[in-house]
Amino acid sequence: MKTKITELFGIKYPLFQGGMAWVSDGTLAAAVSNGGGLGLIASGSAPADVVEKEIRRCRALTDKPFGVNIMLMSPHAPAIAELVIKEQVPVVTTGAGNPGKYMEAWKAAGVKVVPVIPSVALAQRVERLGADAVVAEGCESGGHIGEATTMSLVPQVADGVNIPVIAAGGIGDGRGIAAALMLGAQGVQLGTRFLASTECPVHPNYKQMVLDAKDTDTAVTGRAAGRPVRAIRNRLTRRLSDLEKSGASPDEFEELALGSLRRAVQDGDREEGSFMAGQIAGLIREVKPCGEIIQELFGEAEDLLQHIEQRRGVTIG
Repeated sequence: MKTKITELFGIKYPLFQGGMAWVSDGTLAAAVSNGGGLGLIASGSAPADVVEKEIRRCRALTDKPFGVNIMLMSPHAPAIAELVIKEQVPVVTTGAGNPGKYMEAWKAAGVKVVPVIPSVALAQRVERLGADAVVAEGCESGGHIGEATTMSLVPQVADGVNIPVIAAGGIGDGRGIAAALMLGAQGVQLGTRFLASTECPVHPNYKQMVLDAKDTDTAVTGRAAGRPVRAIRNRLTRRLSDLEKSGASPDEFEELALGSLRRAVQDGDREEGSFMAGQIAGLIREVKPCGEIIQELFGEAEDLLQHIEQRRGVTIG
């Protein structure tokens, strides 16, 4: 499957792996890149030396293109912005802020920049700054989310910018990929599907939580604090929801949530961990190697796009 995304980033399939904090390390990124997509190392709130180790680990495991996701609100973002130039990382994706002050240096170094955006206005802003593409992420995604759904956001962004659009949020199989392309995207970004991959470094309990999830098993907390997050329901999400309803301050909310993602990823704490995952978790039933997942995804998508009339009972004309 060839699109503007495969051409622009030199990858076999138009697929990015989501930059999931505490999850997307060099091993996972390399596995996705070796499978034909673009693997991403998530910097999260990690310092530059930690990210540097993951970049070098990834390079030891693949000779394919990969990228680094930078959370711009992190205090370490300026150092990591310089690190990707020093390490000649080919792609940067950004979230939680405006990448404008880094764009000139990145572009001069030949780094391709792909901001994650929740609205048409922000997509247009980063296009003017020189972004090479954007990830339009709907609220079906896991982790920190916006308000618009993927179905409504992607076609409006695709109509609103001239650079390629990558769809994210609620995509977990070939049907989702085909739908994203029909909405005007040139590629997709998947996070939750790769939580249930062999190479994903999360605790086994995290993978099992994803496998056991049903369609209604995620909850969004933090809207009142201005930091909405989607995660699998457990005692922590209930406590956070109760705290919101009580009118607690954002600081109180943050204090309860502090360290919860680490408790999920590293400790596998089923009750007090934040098991960030998208609504599509209810579709995932098996842990597989990244390469096998990617082949299945695009095999199904290509088959569906080629045979839509026969496969879905649609009559045209």
